Amino acid sequence: MQEEVLVVDDEPQMLIAIHETLRRQGYSITTAGSAMEAMCRLKERYYHLVLTDVRMPEMSGLDLLRKVKASTPQTPVVLLTAYGTVQNAVDAMKQGAFDYLLKPFCSESLEAVVRRALESQPQRITGQSYEIITQDPLFSLVLERSRQAAASSATVLVEAESGTGKELLARMIHQESPRASGPFVAVNCAALPENLLESELFGFERGSFTGASVSKPGKFELAHRGTLLLDEVGEMAPILQAKLLRVLQEHEVDRIGGKEPVRIDVRVIATTNRDLALLVRAGEFREDLYYRLNVILLNIPPLRQRVGDIPLLVDFFCRRYGKAFGKNGVRCSAATLQVLSAQSWPGNVRELENAIQRAVALVAGPIIEPADLGEAAPMIRKEDSMKVGTTVRDMERQLIQKTLENTGGNRTQAARLLGISLRTLRNKLNEFGLQDRPAKLAQARASL
Repeated sequence: MQEEVLVVDDEPQMLIAIHETLRRQGYSITTAGSAMEAMCRLKERYYHLVLTDVRMPEMSGLDLLRKVKASTPQTPVVLLTAYGTVQNAVDAMKQGAFDYLLKPFCSESLEAVVRRALESQPQRITGQSYEIITQDPLFSLVLERSRQAAASSATVLVEAESGTGKELLARMIHQESPRASGPFVAVNCAALPENLLESELFGFERGSFTGASVSKPGKFELAHRGTLLLDEVGEMAPILQAKLLRVLQEHEVDRIGGKEPVRIDVRVIATTNRDLALLVRAGEFREDLYYRLNVILLNIPPLRQRVGDIPLLVDFFCRRYGKAFGKNGVRCSAATLQVLSAQSWPGNVRELENAIQRAVALVAGPIIEPADLGEAAPMIRKEDSMKVGTTVRDMERQLIQKTLENTGGNRTQAARLLGISLRTLRNKLNEFGLQDRPAKLAQARASL
């Protein structure tokens, strides 16, 4: 089912730009040229998200925000304005706004906030597949342990670098658990300041603070009988760590300004790109909360430790974005795969996906060659870049040579980094005359 998004702005060109950007992402878009028109649209159907300009004649975006929250409190509203300040943003979010974008903004920022807003709503996940692609033995063991953990309601802690797929793993656990028919709610603990994160997690009662014109349930309540993902939990302030610990112990939450606690039944999955045990020793994270979260610990290996997954991921992303951009059949050449497999990818799978998405979008033909990567592979070091006019054969020879140098001549390790078999590497060494490693490699390097 397509998510329905209502976009409100009195500038026609802005409406067109937002409409086209979000339409390409697969959303169903309805536009309105004023807040009054938007109110009519809201009476006709339910929208999963409302994006509205702030400064409009007759009725402002803030007025529209208040009306939306009064009628459908669960609908996220994102405000768009060229006149915002940090205080405006905080005030608007206290009134129930999900987020605040300052004009002019890029399409990536718009797409990101829309995706986060839609993911913030309770989602009934039925029949969806969160495919995790790997042939790595270590990661396969992590996935098997995740499936075993899914059967229980035990708290799960996922420690991994950014871009490895922590949220994807959390969604898989939810989907394969007895709570799959319940809501999946995600909260990024690093994205909001302390006071806003508190109200987002635990909710608040009307009149509990200035601007609280309506009561709002927190994410814990919205995740009742489902799963709550606490993303980047290591960034949570100490005072909120104490409140979170109480929720995990007592299975109830206290709304800000509330008189009675609210009972909840929620399975918590916490993720972090930091070492929580080190934070505990440094006094930056509560030890008792750490042990409450660390019932089942899962570690996702970074992409540089599962180089064999790179060709699989590249093929997957080529097919995904080839279809999205009308370039079915686009693929990477063997030389390009070798270049990609030799990188360290500090941004992991997310960085690789961005590289392939950009390459597919810009390539003229059906084959992505190393030269087509351009800035799409930012971790290709400047000193390793090839001069204009370098042949693919020379590039391949230099890549093999540098990889062998980096591995101290270890062919098995070099073949793994290059994403090729040991036999293929031997054949390439014969082809390029690099069999006598110490002498030949030094000679080849001197000739470059």
